[in-house]
Amino acid sequence: MVLPPENVWNYPRPAICEPTNERLKVVLGEHTIAETSRGFRTLETSHPPTYYFPIEDVNMVLLSKNQRHSLCEWKGQAHYYDSHLDDRVVRDIAWAYSNPTHGFLPIKDCISFYASKVDSCFVNDEEVSAQEGDFYGGWITGNLQGPFKGGAGTMGW
Repeated sequence: MVLPPENVWNYPRPAICEPTNERLKVVLGEHTIAETSRGFRTLETSHPPTYYFPIEDVNMVLLSKNQRHSLCEWKGQAHYYDSHLDDRVVRDIAWAYSNPTHGFLPIKDCISFYASKVDSCFVNDEEVSAQEGDFYGGWITGNLQGPFKGGAGTMGW
């Protein structure tokens, strides 16, 4: 399934959350950590979409909640997860919102993954690229038009 073209500068501000029936998959090593066609994506001007997986579609045995927290002006307070897989530890591989703001209630307790911290992420059968930087967690597919916020020098956009 080919995704229709989207320009991230046409995404809304403030951010929104919407369901997606695209097939989403996250792989670390030989393990599929998460896979769903019941996900959500958040959209915000200048950012590639961030995808969220229902917790039922995540192999939570491979994740452990850590002490890190952050605050999103749109979604509220996030908490983070590490992955301990064989001898490999990946810090802050994923995050979730236990008590999101009203507009983001659909992602309550859903898990989102940094494409930059796993071996591969897919939307449908397309392997995504990671959004630059270590703050945002957008997934870049071939249908997206930028430029994308996140890289060096883009914080003031």
